[in-house]
Amino acid sequence: MKLRNLVRDRNFILISALAIGLLWGKGARWTEPMILPALAVVMTLSTMGVPESIFRSLRGLLRPTMIGIVMNYFILGIVLLLLNAVLIYDEALRLGFILIAAVPPAVAVIPFTYFLKGDETLSLIGTAGAYLGALIIMPLSALLFLGPGFIDPMKLVVIMLELILLPLIASRLLLRIGMASHLDSIKGPITNWSFFLLTYTIVGLNRELILNQPLSLSRVVIIALLSTFLLGWGIEKVGGLLHVPQKVLTSLVLLGTLKNYGLAGGLALALFSKKTSVPATVSTVFMVVYIIWLEFRVRGKH
Repeated sequence: MKLRNLVRDRNFILISALAIGLLWGKGARWTEPMILPALAVVMTLSTMGVPESIFRSLRGLLRPTMIGIVMNYFILGIVLLLLNAVLIYDEALRLGFILIAAVPPAVAVIPFTYFLKGDETLSLIGTAGAYLGALIIMPLSALLFLGPGFIDPMKLVVIMLELILLPLIASRLLLRIGMASHLDSIKGPITNWSFFLLTYTIVGLNRELILNQPLSLSRVVIIALLSTFLLGWGIEKVGGLLHVPQKVLTSLVLLGTLKNYGLAGGLALALFSKKTSVPATVSTVFMVVYIIWLEFRVRGKH
């Protein structure tokens, strides 16, 4: 039973992926082609939690959707881009943070909202709305920050279809045919081990850089730290001054500090280079540490 719980624990899985990637990175060459299919599976399973009923009332959708887009793109995205412009000079790492700013919220926002006793409806609709918004925001971001000739538009469209639109459609089909309930018991382990594959691959591919040039990543670490712990603290302070209810504030913090680093890392490997995926890897580590810290804070209050 202890072993079973351990292999289902997301923190243990991520730490194992980091450790194995640093100790033995050669296998990453074999797992790299599996990243996009694994991400598509994760996106499908994660969006199964978005019930079709929330799409029926446009008025009820509009406010939380706009909150999700504003928190994740206009607040977190702008903070990332500003820090990137000020601190990062390496072109590959700069591209990595631009991709992070362009992707929607982490799919983990929804389950973490439940664990942290936030506003589940706001997080659910805000996350779903941000993913729909990503279909427009991501191509515009690529055009604005990377330029028309920097990236193949058709390749980006195909990847977005594979990782956002098709998983959304697939999740709707699974709900319609009644398969979603049968997948609930294995959804968590599949998602966790898919992220193991992704994290191991990115760490393994960048093993030499991480071990031989750790100081070159110091600025990446600073951005990851500021965009989670410091930004989350700032959102809480502003929300407290505005007397925002604690449940709502918890959801705002999650939407305003967590990006889909798995998607950003997968896009970096598919469109650019392994070094471009480094910011996503470092940010993933800080996301897990940040969530653990938030969980301890919630336990301390109850």
